[in-house]
Amino acid sequence: MDLKNIDTIESATKISRKELFRMGTALLFIVGIMLFTYNRMDSNSGSMLLVIAAMIGGYMALNIGANDVANNVGPAVGSKAITLTGAILIAAIFEAGGALIAGGDVVGTIKKGIIDPSLINDTDTFIWLMMAALLAAAIWLNIATYMGAPVSTTHAIVGGVLGAGIAAGGWGIADWSKVGLIAASWVISPVLGGIIAAGLLYLIKNSIIYRRDMVKAAKAWVPYLIAMMAWAFGTYLVLKGLKKIWKFDFLSASIIGLAIAVAVFLFTKPRIGRSAEKLENTREGINNLFTIPLIFAAAMLSFAHGANDVANAVGPLAAINDAITHGGIVAKASIPLWVMLVGAIGISIGLALYGPKLIKTVGSEITELDKIRAFCVAMAAAVTVIIASQLGLPVSSTHIAVGGIFGVGFLREYLEANHARMIDDIVEHHQDDEPEVVEAFLNEFEAANITEKGIMLKQLKQKKGPHLAKKERKQLKKVYRKELVKRSILLKIAAAWIITVPVAAMMAAMLYFTIRGMLLV
Repeated sequence: MDLKNIDTIESATKISRKELFRMGTALLFIVGIMLFTYNRMDSNSGSMLLVIAAMIGGYMALNIGANDVANNVGPAVGSKAITLTGAILIAAIFEAGGALIAGGDVVGTIKKGIIDPSLINDTDTFIWLMMAALLAAAIWLNIATYMGAPVSTTHAIVGGVLGAGIAAGGWGIADWSKVGLIAASWVISPVLGGIIAAGLLYLIKNSIIYRRDMVKAAKAWVPYLIAMMAWAFGTYLVLKGLKKIWKFDFLSASIIGLAIAVAVFLFTKPRIGRSAEKLENTREGINNLFTIPLIFAAAMLSFAHGANDVANAVGPLAAINDAITHGGIVAKASIPLWVMLVGAIGISIGLALYGPKLIKTVGSEITELDKIRAFCVAMAAAVTVIIASQLGLPVSSTHIAVGGIFGVGFLREYLEANHARMIDDIVEHHQDDEPEVVEAFLNEFEAANITEKGIMLKQLKQKKGPHLAKKERKQLKKVYRKELVKRSILLKIAAAWIITVPVAAMMAAMLYFTIRGMLLV
């Protein structure tokens, strides 16, 4: 056997060892949950159901960590503001912290109120329904993670509850108006997130990047941008991240966010000024000013996600625990500490084991992100949730973040294609001039701001000359789009979003009948 074949075998074995390690660690976590839950329960049929439900809850938490958390730290990793290892550590700490500190003492048993629990009179049926919903959502998240598609865990559990609920109580059990709103969020969330992210990026480009003296512009604008982020995240955390500890209305949350923003502005303005003086007058230099804000954004998004979305893992488990312990069906169930720990630890382990794949997808495979673009995506995530919550729109944090990435990518396509057309116009209008004249004009054009560029092009168009053919312009635009936003990733993610609820619903219905058939024998 030659050395090349030996190297191939060793490489394949190395990959297998890593995969076995991940699977083994995940399995040990689930077995640990089984042993812990079994040791604290009595040996009766209800307790055994709780042991099984706890294992499914742990499996769900692993998959939330593997899939959903990537949206919080992916842009920061993709922009190289933080390393993959650093992002995993920050996300794990703040996800667990958000779940344990601000996860709340009770959780709604029926996510988004999509089914009416009063139509389920039998406690056993309710337990089977929740187990089927939880397992179906976890399996779908596992499949989506394997495919490299970031999907909404909230939509997965909604689909699971909907499908199992219909299987248990018929079509009339569902609130179809709520289901319609959730379906509308498939469009609302990414579009709103994309528009806000693109708008912020254009603001930064127009006010800083497209200036002759970018350092001077950055000294003036970056403190306000960071203060804006502080307001958005302060308001977001008070409204969403801490809502289970203290409830604030939008006005109170905005005032608290404004106070945080003022403090951050006063703290950062002199420091930004000193840092900017050391930077080169280039886009790469200006990018460095957004590193620390991005790290804070990843931490705050992870904290809020842990506080809110841990319920996707432990909500059904808490409902099952409450139903077994008290023998009834309630709209809200208490969350014991051990149940919350299953969710918090499971999300952290799932992120560490399987999160890197989705972090890379979100951070670098959709479109190229630098720190400025990643900053816009993070800002869009907080601002969109605030706007949507005030309008009463159901939105997904996953859809918002990914939509924001597509938004900045499509804006880049438009600006790059538009810039290329302008350069072609300049070259063709100067075709009779000396090369030195053309180069001088192009250098002047590149250094000009938006207003000056417009004046130069207006003056240029007064001269007669040939233009690029329409067909060639379309081809040029197509080339830039292919380069800047990967259409295959776009189609894959969009397809996964659309089928999340129906696929989870169908799997949950089948699992409900399977569980019911097994336990009635």
